[in-house]
Amino acid sequence: MLHKLLDYISLKKRVIAVFLLSVFIFIILFIIIANCLVIRASEGKTFYNLESIKKNKVGLLLGTSRWDRDGRINLYFLYRIEAAIELYKAAKIDFILVSGDNKTINYNEPIEFKKELVKRGIPEERIFLDYAGFRTLDSIVRAKEVFGQKSITIISQQFHNYRAIFLATYKGIDAVGYNAKDVPISRGFGVQIREVFARTKALWDLIIGVKPKFLGEKIDIE
Repeated sequence: MLHKLLDYISLKKRVIAVFLLSVFIFIILFIIIANCLVIRASEGKTFYNLESIKKNKVGLLLGTSRWDRDGRINLYFLYRIEAAIELYKAAKIDFILVSGDNKTINYNEPIEFKKELVKRGIPEERIFLDYAGFRTLDSIVRAKEVFGQKSITIISQQFHNYRAIFLATYKGIDAVGYNAKDVPISRGFGVQIREVFARTKALWDLIIGVKPKFLGEKIDIE
């Protein structure tokens, strides 16, 4: 009787081990597939050269915090500002739609971007703010559903543009990306690692049909 019980326990452990290994392999494969799909969907659609990128009415500037956790200026913020100004001054976009997080009274990405853009010479009337860009998915969907844009230029670092264009393509938006300057690995390694999993989540969100947190009334960019 004891021998049979031990055999049963041993078999149960093997079944659990095989199950956990299968789950682990599935997760790894899903991460790899998601990242490959995101990058492949963006082939030939991201640009560093102003001369090569087509003109769109609106540049969608994806938000981020103005400051790093250590109190230094966030280079992702700084370089995206510079990229947006380059596009505008080259007449490759007519308006800038800043989409970012506004989760608290003291944290407002769109306002911080607008302050810096105006400070650097972009006319205030050429800047529109989307305060409900809590995630890249929200920013992309709202650009189409709220702000009426079916063709946009996305402004962020290249690795982020890949994911944004992937989402835009799935949502029926003709999108290209203008790549802001890359951040040195010493200050951007953590962000690069998180992006691997962000791409995985982006694919999963599309599979299960995740919607933006808010939509709301339509806003004309004119």
